Amino acid sequence: MTSRGFTVTHAHDAHFERGLRSFFEYRDLGIAKATEGAVVAHVIRAAGGTDFSSQPHRHGVTFQLVYVLKGWIEFEYEGQGKVRLEAGSCVYQPPGIRHRELGHSEDVEMLEIVMPGQFTTEEVPSVEP
Repeated sequence: MTSRGFTVTHAHDAHFERGLRSFFEYRDLGIAKATEGAVVAHVIRAAGGTDFSSQPHRHGVTFQLVYVLKGWIEFEYEGQGKVRLEAGSCVYQPPGIRHRELGHSEDVEMLEIVMPGQFTTEEVPSVEP
């Protein structure tokens, strides 16, 4: 039996930082460190007082899952069109899918799990349904 990589985080110790998108704050859940970069997991929430702006983009990932914990968020996905996610909604974003955010509630919170832990983001031409 091994405990290598075991990690626990608690809400009362939560620390959010600005990250990939300036209008969001990210809480690292310690999974990237525990998995030596194989997976990253974080809670994302709206950053108050920031302007929203989202360009079409894609991520260099092998797996990306978003689960909405609170509020709502709308995306536009290549081949799918507009998708609204609300608390309890889950989306698997296939590797390389072009997408952009259309908007979100002021109280949105999401769990995002991505493989690998470090990935690229590339802006691309407009998303076409």
